[in-house]
Amino acid sequence: MILGAVLAGGMSSRFGSDKALAELGGHTLLALAVDSLSGWCEHVIVVGRELAPAPTHPDWPGPGMGPLGGLAAALRHAVDEGYETVLTCGVDAGTLPDDLLQRLSPAPACLAAQPVIGHWLASAASVLEDLLHSAERHSMLNFAGKIGARRVEIPMDIPNINTPADLAALSKPG
Repeated sequence: MILGAVLAGGMSSRFGSDKALAELGGHTLLALAVDSLSGWCEHVIVVGRELAPAPTHPDWPGPGMGPLGGLAAALRHAVDEGYETVLTCGVDAGTLPDDLLQRLSPAPACLAAQPVIGHWLASAASVLEDLLHSAERHSMLNFAGKIGARRVEIPMDIPNINTPADLAALSKPG
């Protein structure tokens, strides 16, 4: 079974407001991310915020850990609930390719250009917890390397919406 997890605990400092609630095509970025993952996953959670269109979980071990804190919470939940893998994306991805799960399978794998978009083994939770309690570099790529995750290149650019200008560029027709 696959658990979907939208990592939404960022501070949106470059965006200037809560980008999870920014709209693209009449839908919030948060709702778009939840909807995208729900097509591949038995269940979807949102990590790092209290209100969402799916069940929420706090970052682990606490806020301010970046995407790894969200991923750690998702992996811990997956282990507790009997999921084999976790498919993740950030709230700012906008749209995901229809064949994303196929490209990221088998787990573990992540996108080379955006490692927050990944397919992770739930059993890697302990490796991530050890990393978060260490003095090592807390980055998605460091974690991916530790568990031998493939870094997948894809032919399309997946949006990474960090500023209002990024969102406006996606909203333009054509």
